[in-house]
Amino acid sequence: MARQKEKKTARSLPLEKSTTWGLNDFRTQAFILVFIGFLFYANTLVNEYALDDGIVIQNNDYVQQGFRGIPKILSTDAYDSFYRHMGAKQQLSGGRFRPLSVVTFAIEQQLFGSNAAIKPPDDAAFVRHFMNVVYYLLSIVVLLYFLKNYIFKEDPLTAFIACLIFLIHPMHTEVVANVKSRDEILSFLFIILTFIAVFRYRESKNTKQLLFGLLFYFLALLSKEYAITLLVLIPMLLYIILKERFSSIIQLMIPFAIVAVLYVGIRFSIVGAGAKFENPDVLNNPYIYATQPEKLATKIEVLLRYLKMLFYPTPLSSDYSYSTIPFVNFSYGIVWASILIHISMCVAAVVLFFKRNILSFAIAFYLVHLLLISNLIFNVGATMGERMVYHSSFGFAIILAVIISLILKKLFSAQTKKIVAVSFGCLLVIWCGAKTIQRNAEWKNDQILFIADAKTVPNSALVNGNAGKAFIDMSEKPENKARELELINKGIFYLNRSVSVHDKYVNGYLNLGVAYFKLKDYEKANAYWDKAKEIYPSNPLIKRNFDLLGATYFNQGMSIGGKNIPEAIKLMEKAVSIDSTNAEYWYNIGGASFTIKDFKKARIAWDKTLQLKPGHLQAQDGIKALPPQ
Repeated sequence: MARQKEKKTARSLPLEKSTTWGLNDFRTQAFILVFIGFLFYANTLVNEYALDDGIVIQNNDYVQQGFRGIPKILSTDAYDSFYRHMGAKQQLSGGRFRPLSVVTFAIEQQLFGSNAAIKPPDDAAFVRHFMNVVYYLLSIVVLLYFLKNYIFKEDPLTAFIACLIFLIHPMHTEVVANVKSRDEILSFLFIILTFIAVFRYRESKNTKQLLFGLLFYFLALLSKEYAITLLVLIPMLLYIILKERFSSIIQLMIPFAIVAVLYVGIRFSIVGAGAKFENPDVLNNPYIYATQPEKLATKIEVLLRYLKMLFYPTPLSSDYSYSTIPFVNFSYGIVWASILIHISMCVAAVVLFFKRNILSFAIAFYLVHLLLISNLIFNVGATMGERMVYHSSFGFAIILAVIISLILKKLFSAQTKKIVAVSFGCLLVIWCGAKTIQRNAEWKNDQILFIADAKTVPNSALVNGNAGKAFIDMSEKPENKARELELINKGIFYLNRSVSVHDKYVNGYLNLGVAYFKLKDYEKANAYWDKAKEIYPSNPLIKRNFDLLGATYFNQGMSIGGKNIPEAIKLMEKAVSIDSTNAEYWYNIGGASFTIKDFKKARIAWDKTLQLKPGHLQAQDGIKALPPQ
């Protein structure tokens, strides 16, 4: 009888339970995900630095100090070192206080970085890329544990599908391949750990688990402010999954609210409200040239762009700034389509919430994080970005996984379901893998990244400017000596395109000046640097460039010497027109003028020398040698 009962029970189990598919075991699923993830991102390990890595890591004084820099990292804006180098004030609305990832960079610098005064361009890059992959894969394993044990307890295949979709999505290449974007990975990791700790606390009533939850929540906030959304998302999960009463949920959320208030207080005391002025640069204030209706309509249209890219992530770009995305208004049907779709999603989230359906949480997770980066609440400093939708893509992955699982169950028999699922999954992994691995290679360094992206977003001022600089940098490499002129001219092409898109693009004018300086067309170099100075007079690169140009004119004048003294004087006068505070330039103008008996000009030049450097003995002797006036 016992055997018969056992046999009957086995037959009565749902098909998904009795057919393991070889995927239901956590270790098996975790191994498959880690294996696929490593294959996808192994080629990032040979990458160097790109995009904002220079600002946040390479040229960040606090990171380069290792352990000694951690106190400053924890007590300043993330871009504080950059602002100091540029002689600028806080530029971004809201400031940037995301210290946790930057602390990890400082630790890596202490343990693996070079102590040399001049660091190689890829200093500790391998370690940092490796750790990005480790943190990413760790977050996937933690996510699998969370979904499998708390969200889809009776449906492990759906948990696996959701993690797989999240893992292989090509839009995540920027987050993993760009070291600076580690803040996104750590934020998501600690958000999921917070969810797990909350569920464990509800199961065990062990205060230690609650303390873990509060710690993880605080670390998530220190990674990125997105974790503030948990004040809404945790109650949703408790209501939907554990079917708790609102009174019980509110009681639990009190300590989390206290942690959030503590974080906001710390953040405000360190970075304040951010920039106290409207940034005049369209690259940091993307809607400054738009009318009010265009601002709102374009922000709404961008939401639909994100959704489209989640379904079809191509082409990918590191930048979507001015003027990649054209302004639209409410006469465009695409704007109303976006409004209809997102309102429908909001309504669905509310209706499904009261039905305790997990899709409500998934939709809410997608929407609340999308809202934070939509520019609808505050200016995030960019029109859109692939890294920005990283958190929202988790909600997207759950929705897609539930839909796929439902289709498999409804339309196919057990054996067919297995064949369809494995076949479709393999095709999806292969397509996403090819896309991801290719994109990872484009993140190799700034040169490869921006030259590739200039083809993808030809209207981006920033990408064209950076592509132009990339070609100029390439022209300086010894192995490219034979192609030097070709590369400089390519650089000029992209730089001209950048300033034609954005006529106040300082770096575009600076690098055009560099290009023409290399071509020995000093007049054009001077003109472009003058333009840059007109826009951003305090930029430290401007003084450096003009000092170089002044020295070049002066050295040319000195090299001519006695062969053609009037021409030498003209060149040295160009030098002082650029740098009128250089006493040596004035002194040598005086000496040359004295030689050709232009005593008036010699006196003026030597008087100027002594104004700048009163103890200049040669200038004093020169004036004594002049005939009386």
